[in-house]
Amino acid sequence: MKIWLLSAALMLTGCAATSPMDANQRITPLMDDIWQQQLSRDPQQAERFGDAQAAAHLQDRSAVALEADYRANLVLLQRANAIDRQRLSDDNRINLAIALEILHNRIDSYRFNEHTMPLNAEGGFHNYIASIAQGTTLTTTTEAEHYLSRLHELPRLFEQQMQWMRRGLAQGYTQPQVVLQGFEESIQAYLPDAATDSLYYAPFAQLSEADFSPTQLTLLRQQGLEAVANQVLPAYRAYLAFFVNEYRPGARSSIGASDLPDGRAYYANRVRHFVTLEMSPEQVHQLGLSEVRRIRAEMDAIIARLEFDGSFSDFLHFLRTDPRFYANTPEQLLREAAWLAKRADAMLPQFFNTLPRTPYGVQAVPTEIAPKYTTGRYSGPSGDHQPGYYWVNTYALDKRPLYALPALTLHEAVPGHHLQIALNQELGEVHPLRRFHYISAFGEGWGLYSEKLGVEGGFYEDDYADFGRLSYEMWRACRLVVDTGIHAKGWSRQQAIDYMATNTALSLHNVTTEIDRYISWPGQALSYKMGELTILRLRHQAERNLGDRFDLRAFHDAVLANGSLPLAQLEIQINQWIEAQRSL
Repeated sequence: MKIWLLSAALMLTGCAATSPMDANQRITPLMDDIWQQQLSRDPQQAERFGDAQAAAHLQDRSAVALEADYRANLVLLQRANAIDRQRLSDDNRINLAIALEILHNRIDSYRFNEHTMPLNAEGGFHNYIASIAQGTTLTTTTEAEHYLSRLHELPRLFEQQMQWMRRGLAQGYTQPQVVLQGFEESIQAYLPDAATDSLYYAPFAQLSEADFSPTQLTLLRQQGLEAVANQVLPAYRAYLAFFVNEYRPGARSSIGASDLPDGRAYYANRVRHFVTLEMSPEQVHQLGLSEVRRIRAEMDAIIARLEFDGSFSDFLHFLRTDPRFYANTPEQLLREAAWLAKRADAMLPQFFNTLPRTPYGVQAVPTEIAPKYTTGRYSGPSGDHQPGYYWVNTYALDKRPLYALPALTLHEAVPGHHLQIALNQELGEVHPLRRFHYISAFGEGWGLYSEKLGVEGGFYEDDYADFGRLSYEMWRACRLVVDTGIHAKGWSRQQAIDYMATNTALSLHNVTTEIDRYISWPGQALSYKMGELTILRLRHQAERNLGDRFDLRAFHDAVLANGSLPLAQLEIQINQWIEAQRSL
């Protein structure tokens, strides 16, 4: 009911937008309504932003709720399209660009039935929902009651998601069967032998006598145990049985997005969304081939400098198998990552005038998702006054080369994701829709650009580390080739694996994990290289136009000053910055 009321309210607001109100005055109400729509559809996010009542609920993924969301977003898009961009201030033009990007993606995701596939090779809704328990501390009876309410709603959410997956099976919208091998382990990780060992029971086990009376402790723990045993674990068991007996056996054998219903249009749409530029899959593919050739020449130069006796593939085999390049324990890998992170911190004043206040830590990737997870990732602050985390995968240590860790650290921590996302969230007066929105081409492009800054900052201490950097850059260039190859050109999974294994120093485990990620998440892997190339092009343009007046710190501040932007909008902002610098 709440969703329908919100939808109706948005329609009324949309009608009001046809009045001759000044274009700039329309932006904030539009942004407010998009933001509230976003919070209304995700209670976990709403809780992080101060809605105490949302802490008692989980998402409603029913057909009625999703259709209402879709129609509300259509109304919001109509309002956004009615605003005359030429009459907006510079800042509101950015706001409108962000609003349009968000609304188009929400509408397109529903239109192309992405909601029938709530999982990919790395995980799914059953992992995301576990965040309600991870790190949760209950200090009041209200908090405990809200958490209990969520546990009781969990079976409903799981059933809704399984209904969508069944519809996907019937209509041809499924993840490829090949990327789902072993996926059941990520579900089984939430099914301990005893309910008291469940991640979901941990907040009750950790209740403090300082916050609750003995009677309250006994009652809450009993209620928690019953909720976990009778609601949570049966929901996971039902999902496990459904996945093993119905979903995976019925999943499609093909791997390309173009094989889905209306698949070619869907993939072209995902390319546009993740690249934020008007480029066809074929254009992206050819650009990738060109970048692979360029980077390969730089890699060959390092091999020659090392005087290695053997072919390129021999050198890759040497890197993948020599024990000197691998940590012996998870703790050693984490210590190395933490040390590199502090070295990266010290490099920042060379490149930036403005630095974030938000700190970050180094953590291992959670064990329940580590086997099929990527090498590392950044987990941003969940809200104000929270740190970010640089995640390092400590699973399969013989597949996590130390020579690649410097580039990974610069990408995920600083000056990469943490610096960019923390600055974005510290923008102050900027609307929260902008502060907490992430555009993959901008963020991942900045992360890859940050790896290259390590060369200028003297971060790579030997040729092996620099080869690791180039291998990571080659990895992102290969993504342009294999992602478009898989989803637009009919490549097989083995063809994609062979291409990446031949051209990068990634371990074969990492290669396979990555290819399965690209198969199950069409287009996202294109963000990195396309974003980096755009930032580099804009930097070279600024250097040419400003000559001796070019200030690298000021350029970086200008790139990050407006938060996460579509690349076309970033180009507009940097061109304006160049003109402003020329007039000084």
